[in-house]
Amino acid sequence: MSASSRTAPRPSPRRSLSLPQGLATAFGLAFGPAVAIGLARFAYALLLPSMRADLHWSFATAGAMNTANALGYLAGALLAAAAARRYGTRRVFVAALGVTVLALLATGGTGDTVALVALRAVAGASGAVAFIAGAGLVAASAPAVSPHRAATLLGIYFAGGGAAIVASGLGIPYLLGATSLADGWRWGWVLLAGLGVVAFGVATPVALASAEPPAPPFADRRWPARHLGPVLVSYGLFGAGYIAYMTFIVAFLKDHGTGPGGITAFWVVLGAASIAGAITWARPIARLRGGRGPAVMLTLLGAGALLPLVSRSPEATLGSALLFGGSFLAVVTAVTAVARRSLQPHHWTPAIAGLTVAFAVGQCVGPVLAGVLSDGPAGLSVGLALSVGVLLAGAVAALTQQHCEAPGHFVAGAADPPTAI
Repeated sequence: MSASSRTAPRPSPRRSLSLPQGLATAFGLAFGPAVAIGLARFAYALLLPSMRADLHWSFATAGAMNTANALGYLAGALLAAAAARRYGTRRVFVAALGVTVLALLATGGTGDTVALVALRAVAGASGAVAFIAGAGLVAASAPAVSPHRAATLLGIYFAGGGAAIVASGLGIPYLLGATSLADGWRWGWVLLAGLGVVAFGVATPVALASAEPPAPPFADRRWPARHLGPVLVSYGLFGAGYIAYMTFIVAFLKDHGTGPGGITAFWVVLGAASIAGAITWARPIARLRGGRGPAVMLTLLGAGALLPLVSRSPEATLGSALLFGGSFLAVVTAVTAVARRSLQPHHWTPAIAGLTVAFAVGQCVGPVLAGVLSDGPAGLSVGLALSVGVLLAGAVAALTQQHCEAPGHFVAGAADPPTAI
């Protein structure tokens, strides 16, 4: 053997291949949340004022539209785990994402309130299935990594929703300002569907090339929800509190004199902050024990929702976008990280589905309750105040979550295993 061969370094193929594979999967599948939550749910807030004026809705009716979306999301969350188990997570993700895009396109084709309610529900159901299936695929893409790095992959996945907020914020206000038609909101939905087609084209090949999550043993299909009781409550409160803000904040800003340029700036800052927050907070919250990660994020979220009520200044508005945007997707990352740390791998997808059910129940209540309160004399300020109170209550609930490590799980701060990314 030559000297050069004796001193040549040994290659580490698994480390060099794991990093690109895990990141590529997370980035590609992030186009799923971009459609499921960024376009199908959040972008509605940008179109709500135009739709409300053209269709003569009350705030209660406007809120009921997002409640219909949330009820659909609840139904999808209840069906997601069983559908993934029967048909395969990859195929379910692709099919649900395609249905969501079609629902976006159909929403622009009708002004009938009943039909719009039905389409919002369909988009919610298919969006929930796509979101849960995609999260399961990301979690399975690197099952043996440390909690810090797993949280980073999940943060990248959830950040897709923030990217869609930025895209819709740049496009929708400009489109509405460029058309003189009263029903220009219809073209807004067409634009969202076009963005959805692009996202579908990117996410589909990545999903089909991903590894299927491990199937649970027949005798152990029920995930131990008792281990995450406080987080379930906290996540439900998060669903109620954050959606009230996201549904009505644009209408609130417009009522207080914010013009199209200010709305665009607010929405783009909120979306950009959510991308940065989902990724930047991933590693710090993975180090926090118990439910402290979700509690910190919910506290910041409540502070962000409070700012527009305290001051109407542009600085307060952008500060709200930064705080709220930088925290709300990080809540999802924090809660998912708690579930991943506390449960066995075969329970991750059903646990994500169960947590999403709690979240969806909160989403069903939040918009319509905030809308009914906002129809009163005090207006939208009451709806935003409700959001603040509910979010802070969720932070308190999260603090009661005890720390739990699933057997064989890598504890925070431990050395990465040989296959770590």
